[in-house]
Amino acid sequence: MPRIVAGWRDLPQELRGATVALGNMDGVHLGHLAVLRAAHAARPQAPLAALTFEPHPREHFRPDDPPFRLTLLPAKAEAMGAAGVSIVYALPFDAALAAMPAEAFVEEVLHKGIGAQHLACGTDFAFGHRRGGDTTLLARMAEDRGIGLTVVPPVTDVAGPISSTRIRRLLQDGYPERANEMLGRPWEIRGEVAHGDKLGRVLGWPTANLWLGRHLEPARGVYAVTVALPDGREAKGVANVGRRPTLGGDPETRLEVHLFDFAGDLYGQEIRVRMRHFLRPDARFPDLEALREAIAADAEAARRALG
Repeated sequence: MPRIVAGWRDLPQELRGATVALGNMDGVHLGHLAVLRAAHAARPQAPLAALTFEPHPREHFRPDDPPFRLTLLPAKAEAMGAAGVSIVYALPFDAALAAMPAEAFVEEVLHKGIGAQHLACGTDFAFGHRRGGDTTLLARMAEDRGIGLTVVPPVTDVAGPISSTRIRRLLQDGYPERANEMLGRPWEIRGEVAHGDKLGRVLGWPTANLWLGRHLEPARGVYAVTVALPDGREAKGVANVGRRPTLGGDPETRLEVHLFDFAGDLYGQEIRVRMRHFLRPDARFPDLEALREAIAADAEAARRALG
């Protein structure tokens, strides 16, 4: 797991002098991985770092927007670590950082603060007050300070450049398989298993319940999933994302997972639910017996989908 550093001032020597990939990198998708590879390739001897912002700037400027994050910081850092990153500069994005001019960001943060040896970013990277800095300004200022820069073209597929926005839309439209291709791994929701109303047990289908929190809400409905358990095992299961319309509706969306062939207590522990296949949209059933039959059919469909 990389070291997460929440600032740029007064850093010890071992946290300076890295080659640094720049960007929010929500999702750490194939395009982000290309930027990380380019940063490493430019200075293979230097530590590989990523500089990102926490919260995401959009969460700062539009706090009333629905949650949209593909990866929260621990998951993002872990995905970056798997790509070789040893330091994640997760700079607190607040009013002061939002107001910092682009030139000051290069001088104070990238040059004096973290002492970057080399920078890498995508072609659309913008930074500083009102996103006033672009790759042209970054190239000029980096060169003046003896810092290298690699600007990485977007990674594309048949539909165009791979982006966090496209991945979010696919998940919201019920296409996790296509989203997972662009991520290079299954999209997952991490959370602590909370106590529900134990109705799943009554119906014969006990579930682990998670709240989505700041994660993006994918299409409501039933999914075939795999679940990474606290002990390192991965279980198969069937999950529902929704507000339980048959039971009168919940004020908040929840993720309910039934694990196949599993017995154990997961309350209070973190699990990672990996969305593999969308099976059907959320539905309202006339009574609990009809709901029980639907869950049985969903579980069978999930087993088939997972092989």
